[in-house]
Amino acid sequence: MSQAETILSVNNLKKSFAGIQAVKGVTFDVRRGEVLSLLGDNGAGKSTLIKMLSGAYIADSGDIFFQGRKISIQKPVDARKFGIEVIYQNLALLDNLSVPANIFMGRELTFRALPGLMNARSMRRKAQKLLDGFGVNVGDIGREVRNLSGGQRQMVAISRAVYFKAQIIIMDEPTAALGVAETQKVYEFIDRLKADGISVIIISHNINEVYAAADRFVVLKSGAVVGIKEKTKCQPSDIVSMIISGQDIEG
Repeated sequence: MSQAETILSVNNLKKSFAGIQAVKGVTFDVRRGEVLSLLGDNGAGKSTLIKMLSGAYIADSGDIFFQGRKISIQKPVDARKFGIEVIYQNLALLDNLSVPANIFMGRELTFRALPGLMNARSMRRKAQKLLDGFGVNVGDIGREVRNLSGGQRQMVAISRAVYFKAQIIIMDEPTAALGVAETQKVYEFIDRLKADGISVIIISHNINEVYAAADRFVVLKSGAVVGIKEKTKCQPSDIVSMIISGQDIEG
């Protein structure tokens, strides 16, 4: 698919809390099948921005367009309807539940003849097939996710988004607290999502790590966009400079 195809556009999005403007007229777009990184110090507005895209917050003003059509995101189910899934840093997994139960959490499969009865066997089979297809090995798929490694847990969360046909996956610090090998696995998985035409938005404080994975960078400071850069036209040091100074660079 063409990298130039825009799947999501954010236009002049604003959000305030108790008179303090957390997001100040943010505008950017997301291309289909690209990895876009949102970067900035604490308080830059990154979390508020993704919560508006996920339906956790409602924007005060501004517009969101999906595939060229203006949409309204008032709650999480609205975002999911358009294929926007968010994987927060805490992953929103329930430690005492199995892998299939977490993948289908809130959207459980049921028997056709008995729609009120959960079909645990079908969920287990589909979850195993999904993880096998991605080359993810969690051992016994029926064990509680508390017994999985950080990287395996991340894969379960991403697999859940993919199963429900996400077109845009937003990841908040996806490799926080992961070792080198598990971090590499997560980014290999992100490369696969990109190859499948799924757009990925990454929030990360690790400039060098995200620089290797991303195609473009949106730098935020104090709730406003400092600049948007193509990787081919900047270096990690340029991004750091923009984050610290709050000023765009040439190129």
